[in-house]
Amino acid sequence: MTKIGLLAGSFDPITVGHLDIIRRASGLFDQLIVGVFYNKEKAGLFDIETRERMIKEAVADMPTVSVVTSSGELAVEVARRYGATHLVRGLRNATDFDYEANLEYFNRHLASELETVYLIASHAYQPVSSSRVRELIYFGADLDGFVPTSVIKEVEK
Repeated sequence: MTKIGLLAGSFDPITVGHLDIIRRASGLFDQLIVGVFYNKEKAGLFDIETRERMIKEAVADMPTVSVVTSSGELAVEVARRYGATHLVRGLRNATDFDYEANLEYFNRHLASELETVYLIASHAYQPVSSSRVRELIYFGADLDGFVPTSVIKEVEK
C-alpha cells in the first residue's frame, strides 16, 4: 500500500521550521503533499498563488513532495481527493498540541480512515513562526535563517 501524507497549512510564508517538517515527513511517506490552504482566521500577507510558488521553489530538491492549493475545503476532503492515508502536523509547543489535538478530534470524526501523524519541531526551529516572520517583513528586518531563499526573493521584489 502506498503511504501518502498531506501536510496542510497556510504557510504565509513558509519558514525553515516548515521546511524541516516537510523534509522529515517526506522520508516517512512514499509521497508527501503540501497543501497550501486559505485560513479565514489569519490575515494573509501573500496570496495563495505566491505562497504556492515560494514553496515549490523551496522543495524543488525533494522529488516525492508536491504542492497543491485549496481555499474552500476541509483538509480531509483534499486528503481524500489525493488518496492521502495520513495527515501530517508539526508541533512547536504545548499550545500547538492543544490546537492540533482538538483539530484531530474533528478530522477523525469526519474521516476515520485518515491517521494523523505529529512531528515535533526540531529544537532550533521551535521559536520560528510565520506570524513572527510577517512582523520581521513589516519592519524590514533581516530574514536570513528564518525563511528559505524563495521567500527572501519574493520580499525583495
